[in-house]
Amino acid sequence: MKFKFTIGLKIALGFGVVILLTVIAFIFTNITLNESKSKTNHVIQTVTPSVTQLNELNLIIERSQKLIFLWYFSQNDAPEKQELVGLIEKDYPYVKKRVDSLSVNWTQGDRNRIKHVFKLTDELYANYQAELMNKLTRFEDYDNTSLYFQLRITLEDFNEDAILIREKLSPLIESQKNHAKAVTGEMFDSFNFLQIFVKLLGFALVIGGIFVAFITIRTIVKPVKLLKEMLNAMSKGIIPKQRFQKRSDEIGEMNEALTGLVGALEGTTDFAREVGSGNFTSAYEPLSDQDSLGHALLKMRHNLAENERVLEQKVIERTEEVVKQKEEILEKNEELEVLYTQVTDSIRYAKRIQEAILPPESVASSILPDSFILYKPKDIVSGDFYWLDKKNGKAMVAAVDCTGHGVPGAFMSIVGYNLLKDIVTNSSLTAPGEIMDAMSDGVNKTLHNRTKFGAEGGQTKDGMDMTMLSIDYDNMELQFAGANNPLYIIRGGEVIQYKADKFPIGYSIFDEPKKYYTHTISLQKNDLVYIFSDGYADQFGGPKGKKLMAGKFRELLLIASKLPISEQKAFLNNTIESWRGNLEQVDDMLVIGIRM
Repeated sequence: MKFKFTIGLKIALGFGVVILLTVIAFIFTNITLNESKSKTNHVIQTVTPSVTQLNELNLIIERSQKLIFLWYFSQNDAPEKQELVGLIEKDYPYVKKRVDSLSVNWTQGDRNRIKHVFKLTDELYANYQAELMNKLTRFEDYDNTSLYFQLRITLEDFNEDAILIREKLSPLIESQKNHAKAVTGEMFDSFNFLQIFVKLLGFALVIGGIFVAFITIRTIVKPVKLLKEMLNAMSKGIIPKQRFQKRSDEIGEMNEALTGLVGALEGTTDFAREVGSGNFTSAYEPLSDQDSLGHALLKMRHNLAENERVLEQKVIERTEEVVKQKEEILEKNEELEVLYTQVTDSIRYAKRIQEAILPPESVASSILPDSFILYKPKDIVSGDFYWLDKKNGKAMVAAVDCTGHGVPGAFMSIVGYNLLKDIVTNSSLTAPGEIMDAMSDGVNKTLHNRTKFGAEGGQTKDGMDMTMLSIDYDNMELQFAGANNPLYIIRGGEVIQYKADKFPIGYSIFDEPKKYYTHTISLQKNDLVYIFSDGYADQFGGPKGKKLMAGKFRELLLIASKLPISEQKAFLNNTIESWRGNLEQVDDMLVIGIRM
């Protein structure tokens, strides 16, 4: 049987290619999304918790170092002793259990390393209890000079052991962080591949559609148009001169039938005229069973109707396929919206946590009776924070600008807040400069910052700009220390500026560590004291889209100083919003004003 490459087969082949490409796109999309989902679950369920628990283990070891020293030097029943017992007996076993359950999914090398760390830590804590904690339990034990001196040497050995454990733990934490980055990178690579593949496939579908349209026009539309012209001519009684090239499809069959019809034109004029006009529903009966022309005309009419039905069916099927693809795309968009909402909700929850550590208005008004705080984060969470407390009858206030803004800055602000609170609460320091020195050292230790004068173990260069005040309302005296951000005092319509030290809290470029200088300033009644971060002065805006700058900021403070303190916050806020206009806020903003 001779093969015929029919019109229906041509059309089916063209649409088949389009459908095949669509199916391929669906399969690759599904595979990529499943792989990405698996990698995401791995990061959420294993990698991220592993990093968190390892950091918690590191903090426990670091905290135990401090507490064992406090045990050695504290003769009374200090709370830190109970805290050390709880850390060894409760906190450490819990974290160890969590790490053990997570390490099942680690590499063999990392599992071996964590087992070694746990072994060393178990030995260290056992030595804590056996060699020091059990020997220094009573006041009489501390009076034993020989024992006390011997335990001092043991204490130093403990410190070296703890440092060794943390040094072995550090590369393990870094390994888990790198693993998280690698898995995340693979996930984004999959999405990038999917994006490129969909673009290429879309291009192929466009080319395929153009090709199908070209074939349809060339093999169907043009021949049918010519056939129509011939039939129209025959319907007028004119024998057409045009002739088709020989074809092996339905158009060729129609050509043969038409050629026969031309030969029998005189005998079948009326019916040929009806068929030539395109009226395929007209009644017609062949002259006889041997009337080949009549049967050919009937077959031609039937074939034309069938082709039209097949084309309509193909259009319906293609329309259904397009609708299905649209529904799938909408479903994926909804999934992406859910993921976006979850991430945004997480950041907003982080904002609630950050706001919870900031002093409420009731506390601020009790510590600084006549004051305002303008606090404008750039993003949902902020890298700026303010801190208030009272110590030895003096009001303590600080404005801190951490590296970055948004989520990174918020993490830094929590680190800074906790360090500042710990230093003021748990030490005898009261001078702002001394407190900032301790805070700078704490930031370096917490973040393992690399400095010229410090250890080479860290990798970060994070820090903070800071202004800190200690206000003695009874004696009208103020102590001030600053890291990059100055202090402004407005007195008698003039701005008095006290410059800050030009190095940040934390990371430093100097060869030797520098100390912050504490300024002691006598205050007068109605003096206005302002501390701030650099976000307000660095905001772009105005007619030319330039920075506000420090000079303009001082002019605004002079204008604001003429208003009651309760109205200054609204004035500064409305002014910066008007200056910014439609431009984006470039940084977190913090301004604190105090009237004496």
